[in-house]
This record gives sequence, structure tokens and C-alpha cells, in this order.
Amino acid sequence: MVPIWDENRGYRVPWVNYGLILANILVFIYEITLDDKQLESFINHYAAVPAKLTPIIGAVLHGQLNDVGLLLPLITAMFLHGGFLHIAGNMLYLWIFGDNVEDRMGPVGYLIFYLLCGVVSILAQTYLEPTSSIASLGASGAIAGVLGAYIVKFPRAPVQAIFPLGFIPIPFRIPAIWFIGFWFVQQALSSVAALSVRNVPHMDKGGVAYLAHAAGFIVGAVLVNVFARDGDPYNRY
Repeated sequence: MVPIWDENRGYRVPWVNYGLILANILVFIYEITLDDKQLESFINHYAAVPAKLTPIIGAVLHGQLNDVGLLLPLITAMFLHGGFLHIAGNMLYLWIFGDNVEDRMGPVGYLIFYLLCGVVSILAQTYLEPTSSIASLGASGAIAGVLGAYIVKFPRAPVQAIFPLGFIPIPFRIPAIWFIGFWFVQQALSSVAALSVRNVPHMDKGGVAYLAHAAGFIVGAVLVNVFARDGDPYNRY
């Protein structure tokens, strides 16, 4: 990830993308300072728990919600992570793909787009498991939206990948449309599998929210042209 060069404006630093990465890291650092009881309370309060969100969403749909703060977990859940590998993988994808998407949308548009993709991904997971008491957390759904936007705007951009040949990593370049497209197919197929096994015993112990990822990706691919414009995106906001 590097600042974007523009002949008229010089370097455009993706400050929002940097800010999102920093916010996620700071929240994670705070998480690891908590003891088990404090962490459990923190996660239950700020993560998205479908069993809690379902009646709140029902109240919204019927125009009966009096406390908008109850919807806060739809946002805060995006900044929580369940471990080092979880946040490391998410931030790596955001670092690689987020800068170009922000450049096309401008900082404000990119922030709104990112949060919107994250919210939709959480709502999709809540719809799948409305009574689940397992907390959904992580930036994966929002980042999936960024990937969806990237594949629409930069389908032929080369992405550095690694093929593991035994213990030897072999680097190679592959067009973004193949790299991200393979990722999406994997998420979509896993979502279908999750739909067929969600009532099987022991399948409600948590794991990867594949449907949230697939939903975030689709929303990102659909909405990218609403937020991105040709020319100078910074003049829009």
C-alpha cells in the first residue's frame, strides 16, 4: 500500500484507510489488556449478538425503537477481533486493497462505504442465525466490501500471491479478478454449506461468518459506482 500519485495534487495519502487500520489495532491492544471476565463483558457489550439484535431490528422495522444506541454494536463489532491471526489477516487485506478504493471514492465517501458494507454483512449474519447467542465480530465484512469494490474498479491490477511448494514459498503475480474472485467463490460456497448444517449439533460453536463475507462483497461490488466517480474524487466531499 502506497500513497497515490496525482500529477495535479501530488501524493494523496489514504488517511481514512490508515485511520481504520490504526483504530482496529488500538482496540485489539485494549482487548489483550483485559482479563478473561472483562474481555467477555466487553465483547458481549460491543460485538453483534444476533439474539440481542433481532428484537432491536424488529422494533426498528415497526417504528418502535426509542434508543438508537442499541444499534451501536452494528458499528463497534467491526473494530473487534478474536485473536492475532484474525486481525493480522484482516488488516493485511485492508492495507493492500483499501488505498486505491479510497482514492476513487474520496475520504468521506470511502468511510461511509466501508461502514455500510460492514453493517450489511452483520445484518446478513443476523438474518441467517437470528437466535444465536454467539457474538459476531471483526472487520471482515467491511473489508469484503472493499474487495468487491476493488474487483469492479481494478480487475486487471496485479496482485502478489505466494504458492507454497513444500517449505519454499514461490511468489507470483495474478490479476485481481482471479485472486479476489477465487476468494469470493470460496466464501459463497462456504455460506451455502453453513445454511445446510446450521441445525446440526455442535455447529453453533462459532467460526467464520462466511455469509457476512459474501454479503459484504456483493454490497461493495454493487455500491462502488454509487460512491466512486471518475475525475477527482476529493472534489465531491
